[in-house]
Order: sequence, then structure tokens, then C-alpha cells
Amino acid sequence: MLIGLYPGTFDPITLGHADIIRRATALVDQLVIGVANNQEKNPLFSVSERVAMITAECADLGPWTRTKIIVHPFDNLLISCAREVGATLIIRGLRAVSDFEYEFQMVGMNRSLDDSIETVFLMAEARHQAIASRLVKEIARLNGDVSKFVAPSVHRKLMDRLRESMAAS
Repeated sequence: MLIGLYPGTFDPITLGHADIIRRATALVDQLVIGVANNQEKNPLFSVSERVAMITAECADLGPWTRTKIIVHPFDNLLISCAREVGATLIIRGLRAVSDFEYEFQMVGMNRSLDDSIETVFLMAEARHQAIASRLVKEIARLNGDVSKFVAPSVHRKLMDRLRESMAAS
């Protein structure tokens, strides 16, 4: 069984993430979506909230693609997480050339830690190339319409969270 790991912060999951997830299911028998607990990125949603959003967004995808999808939080090295879940393939999405330089460095470091785990890059669909969670949150904070960047259920959660944080301020 070929197991792939698609890691990220997913704060929140965007349509770009969903596109990579859907396309990654064609490459593996089991796809583990690794939800990073990276406090340095100052996430808007907790790990458990992000896991729940991703699980809901992918609920219908697994049976449709015949790929087992598991959402797995992690707070250790990516290579350690890959070993933990039995992944031999790390899947990364690229939006632009600027992503490549960072990803290139990460692949080099990951290969030096464990050269049995390969990395595969999937280019984002053209209509999703500009979507980044950080930008989605910024646009939403400034009252912009982000409904074309995230699923409706994620949009509701994002707007509710922003209202809550503004009320608490």
C-alpha cells in the first residue's frame, strides 16, 4: 500500500488545499493529511478545529476516489510524522516559483534525514494559484469576500471566528 503525507497548517483549509488533496488521491492508496501544530504561525483555529474542518471537507472524497483519507495532527519533524504514519511519499503543493525555493531547501533537508521518503510536487490549478490561507485570513479581516477561496462551511467558521475575536478585542 502506497501511503502519502500531505502536510500543512491548513489555517483554514482553502479550495487550493482541497484541489491538491483531490489530485493527490490519484497517486496513493492512503493519503494522510498532516495538520501541523505550528504556533509560530499564530493560527486562528486550534489544531482540533482544523482537523475537524479538513475531515468534513474530505468526507465524501475518500469513497469517491477509493483512497483512504486520514487527518492526522502532528507537532514533530515532518520526517518523523512521515515515519509515524508509514508514508513513503510527501506531497507538497506549489503555487508559484517563489514557493519552489523554500520547498527545494526542505526536500534537501528531509532527504538528508531520511532518503527513503520521496517528495512529489503538485502544481496548483491556475484558478487556485493565488490562494494562501494567510491571505484569505487577511482579506476576511478587512471585510473582503473570501467565499471564492474556501468552501461554504469553512467560510462560515472563518467569519464566525473573526467576529468572535473582534468582539473580544
